[in-house]
Amino acid sequence: MTTGALYQLIGVGREYEGPAEKVTVIQSLDLSIGQGESVAIVGSSGSGKSTLLHLLGTLDNPSWGTINFRGQDLGQFSPEAKAALRNREIGFVFQFHHLLPEFTTIENVAMQALIGGVSRSEAFDRARDALGLVGLHGRIMHRVTTLSGGERQRAAIARAILMRPAVLLADEPTGNLDERTGCVVAEQLMHLNEELGMTLVVVTHNAELAALMQRRLELRAGELYDQTV
Repeated sequence: MTTGALYQLIGVGREYEGPAEKVTVIQSLDLSIGQGESVAIVGSSGSGKSTLLHLLGTLDNPSWGTINFRGQDLGQFSPEAKAALRNREIGFVFQFHHLLPEFTTIENVAMQALIGGVSRSEAFDRARDALGLVGLHGRIMHRVTTLSGGERQRAAIARAILMRPAVLLADEPTGNLDERTGCVVAEQLMHLNEELGMTLVVVTHNAELAALMQRRLELRAGELYDQTV
C-alpha cells in the first residue's frame, strides 16, 4: 500500500565523459516511486540500472534534471546532508555483502548506527531487532566467516534496515546466491516491504524476484518502459 510519492524524478539524465565523446547512460527520465511501493528495475547489462539506483541513493548526481525525496530537491543538499540522509533514510544491499570478517554478525550490523552517533547499547539493541527480522537471531554472536552465503546476505539486509530507512535499494541482491538461497533472500525483502511498509527498489536479472514486485520497469537505451502486467 502506497501513501504518496517518496521519489519524484523530473527530466533526470546522466552522462559521462568517454574516451572520444560524452556517453549518455540515462536519458531524461520522469519517474515517481510511492512510499511503501516495491519496484523492480530490469534490463541488459550496461543499460544503466545501477546508475539509476546510485542516483536514487545519492551516491551519484544527475547531469541534469531534478530528484525530489519527500518533496525536497536532493540537488540542494550539501554532501554532508546527503551523507546524513543515506545514514537515516536509505538502506543499501549489494550483490556482495561487504561484511567485515574480523567482526561478529551483530557488530557488523550495529556499525552503521555507531557511525551515526547512536549509543552502543541502542545500536546493539537495534542490531538484535534487525537480525531478528531476517531470521538470524540465533547467529548474532557468530563471526561472519562462519555464516553461509545466504546468511551473510541476510545479515547485510539487517545492516541496511538497522535505522528503519524509508527505502531499501538493492542491486542484484540474489545475484551471488544459488536458486534456493536466493528465494529465501527474496522472501525476506518482500517481508520487509509488506510488513514494515519500507519502499523497495531492486535492480535484478532474476525474473522470479522481479515478478514479486508491484511494478516492473525495464531500462533500455537509457529510457524506462513499464513492464508491469
